[in-house]
Amino acid sequence: MRMAMIGLGRMGANMARRLCRGGIEVVGYNRTRAVADELAAAEGLIPAGSLADAVTRLTAPRVVWVMLPAGAVTETHLDELRELLAPGDVIVDGGNANYHDSQRRGAWLAEQGIEFVDAGTSGGVWGLENGYCLMVGGSDAAIARLKPALQVLAPGHDHGWAHVGPVGAGHFTKMVHNGVEYGMMQALAEGFALLRGKQEFQLDLAQVAELWRHGSVVRSWLLDLTADALQADQGLEDIQPVVADSGEGRWTAIEAIDQGQALPVITLALAMRFASQDREGYANKLLAMMRNAFGGHAVAKK
Repeated sequence: MRMAMIGLGRMGANMARRLCRGGIEVVGYNRTRAVADELAAAEGLIPAGSLADAVTRLTAPRVVWVMLPAGAVTETHLDELRELLAPGDVIVDGGNANYHDSQRRGAWLAEQGIEFVDAGTSGGVWGLENGYCLMVGGSDAAIARLKPALQVLAPGHDHGWAHVGPVGAGHFTKMVHNGVEYGMMQALAEGFALLRGKQEFQLDLAQVAELWRHGSVVRSWLLDLTADALQADQGLEDIQPVVADSGEGRWTAIEAIDQGQALPVITLALAMRFASQDREGYANKLLAMMRNAFGGHAVAKK
């Protein structure tokens, strides 16, 4: 199988590496040509100088996998690819995207007879070594065309990837996956903060994390990563207490509101990320003023 990988950032480059090592011929295009050249030397990737060049190096029916940031960048590249590809070709969006956008893009590309697959991709920087969890949405025909690549990218040929439904279902499933991830991370962080706060016991957090990894009902990969981090540094003095949110948690919370579903753990985990990003603390300042106004409570000044 030969396919193109458009976007060779951290995820795209590692996915291209895994594909090349698994016997898939990969034509790679990146805005910075040096990345493609490095992968060509190290992995045998076929570098392309442009989207058009990448497409011409494929044999019809063609498969083009896009790994780009959500939003305008992806939209622009899909717009260009729509003009370069032909009926029967397949475009895969493996980046983080709102499933509504994926549904719209699928319908838009179908007008040209181009198949669209939305591939929710999880695995992060460990995907090269461990494989990627792939949640794919699209037609049976499109997924059948992709199967050799999906089997190489996943942890195993018969597990770690699934055709979860029509176009949109892949990114929807990944969105909910990331919402669950928010809640699990928040629970672990709060639990270890509580352990650390009980100073009279002088708990060794690395020891507890390692303990929980074996036989405990809370054992997980997230706990494995937490244990590794605590083994290296329990104080975390060099880390700013600011947690970014990349969008999927917001989309999950919005979907919950649209469905009228109660998702308190996920939505509160998202709110905690917002709170960590609040450098001004205006709401807390206003709360302090309210307490002072009705009860004469002291207000701390800078």
